[in-house]
Amino acid sequence: MHDVKSKDGTEWFYSNKVKDHFFNPRNILKDGHDVEKYEKEADGIGECGSAACGDVMRMWIKVKDGKIKDCKWRTFGCASAIAATSMFSVIVTEKGGMKISKALKLKPQEIVERLDGLPTRKFHCSVLADQAFKSAVEDYKKRG
Repeated sequence: MHDVKSKDGTEWFYSNKVKDHFFNPRNILKDGHDVEKYEKEADGIGECGSAACGDVMRMWIKVKDGKIKDCKWRTFGCASAIAATSMFSVIVTEKGGMKISKALKLKPQEIVERLDGLPTRKFHCSVLADQAFKSAVEDYKKRG
């Protein structure tokens, strides 16, 4: 665990998995060229969050036979949001891809558990991936 002091002096503890997914995020689109290319290939695109509060999440999915075959994302968010979305993208694509119906039932708590926890005050960051994913699935169904 690594501790970081917040602005009010309280300590937040980050697991090694959180640090790994923050420093080495999986399935992230890092630049505009990648975004532009993937935008054309994606089966569904979703977005959530608010620039006013600082956390904005955009997610792209590819679907085959009712399963999530690929999940890319980009965020302007904190370390917890980055780590949680990275882990979310791994969970829904591992083992050949998760069925959409099952992925839609994935709870933020499950993401946090796979990360070996998040500071209580940062739990809300794990919800961004879930919300962006649901938005991407809605878009996929509209295109359908």
